[in-house]
Amino acid sequence: MPRTLKSTSLILTILLAGVLLTSCGGGSTAPNTNESSTAPSSPASSPLVGFAKDLDYVRKGQYTYVWVFARKDGKPLDKDDGAFLRKNAPQVVDWVTSEEGKKVIAGTNFDLALGNLELIKKQLIAEDYSNK
Repeated sequence: MPRTLKSTSLILTILLAGVLLTSCGGGSTAPNTNESSTAPSSPASSPLVGFAKDLDYVRKGQYTYVWVFARKDGKPLDKDDGAFLRKNAPQVVDWVTSEEGKKVIAGTNFDLALGNLELIKKQLIAEDYSNK
C-alpha cells in the first residue's frame, strides 16, 4: 500500500506543477495588454477618394461658395478652358482639378452669380456645391 500512495503523490505533484506553470502565463496565447497600449497606432486612412476627396479639400477651405465646372462634351478641360475660367472668375481663390481633368472645383467667397457666371454657363457646365 505505501507504494500506491507514493505513485499517487508523484502524479499529483506533476499535475500541480503543470497547472502552476501554465497559469503563470508561460504558455498563454492571450495578448499582452501592455504591449498594445504602447504600440504606435497607424493613422486612419481617409475613406474619401477621387472627386469626393477633392471636394472635401476645397470645403475645408471654408469658402462661402463652391462651384464645380466641366466641359459640356465630357472631355477633360484643356488650357483654353482654364484660361477662360481664370479670366471670367478671377475671384476664385482655390482651383482643384478632379476626375482626371474632367472637372475643376472652385472655392471662393464671392457670389459668382454677381459676376460672369451666366457667361461661364454658356461654355461649361456649372454646378453649385456650396450647400451640398
